[in-house]
Amino acid sequence: MKYSEAKQGRIFVIRLEDGEIVHEKIEQFVKDHAIQRATLFAVGGADKGSLIVVSPGESRSNPLKPVTFELDDAHEITGSGTLFPDEKGNPILHMHMACGREENTVTGCIRNGVKVWQVMEIILTELLENTATRQHDPNTGFKLLEP
Repeated sequence: MKYSEAKQGRIFVIRLEDGEIVHEKIEQFVKDHAIQRATLFAVGGADKGSLIVVSPGESRSNPLKPVTFELDDAHEITGSGTLFPDEKGNPILHMHMACGREENTVTGCIRNGVKVWQVMEIILTELLENTATRQHDPNTGFKLLEP
């Protein structure tokens, strides 16, 4: 286990609009507001055509090959995530969402492009006094959190 401590900073209440791509808008928002690190949660809708990574093809293959799922219609969502800079200082959002429609739910990482359906509400809490970053891991190909 690796860890570090942080203090709570500003809290932002955000409404994303129809058609916006979640990770792109959040990463731009934190740049515009000089936010380095944050935690967030979301509720709202994801639109048809949204892409989520639902698993690796084989859990121990190298390199890992992600399996992507495309939403076939609008879905209700709930999600949570973290945001930390990479080794170049670029903000990287890591967020997972559970996307449900009728009796079916699919859960995964939103990095490939989740589009807002009508509205999505985000509560973003800034993390202060912390130096954690996302560093490239050659074994997985992921940008892993280094607390």
